Amino acid sequence: MKHGPIALIEEDLPVVVVVPSPRGRSVLHDKIVSNIQEIRARGARTIVIAEEGDEAVVPYADHLIRIPVTPTLLQPMVATVPLQVFACELATARGNEVDQPRNLAKSVTVE
Repeated sequence: MKHGPIALIEEDLPVVVVVPSPRGRSVLHDKIVSNIQEIRARGARTIVIAEEGDEAVVPYADHLIRIPVTPTLLQPMVATVPLQVFACELATARGNEVDQPRNLAKSVTVE
């Protein structure tokens, strides 16, 4: 966030943030919460994916998606599910065909 990505943040831009578990990665968790604060200070809207019981992110999340508490190494797999649902819903809202993506080579789809 310190160099390139922070320059892209502007007013009302939706930003999705996946917050790591505060249990196993407390230093990383604190840095991510600090990044969320910087994003909010620039006027962007935050969509935060965090574990149940993680109250440190609540004041900084415009929209909060809770995922169950899982072991640290499995959390990325659990956090991927809401991201996939969000991507599917966004593509559908834009009128894109989610079952037949654009620019996909026929050699990949036809055997």
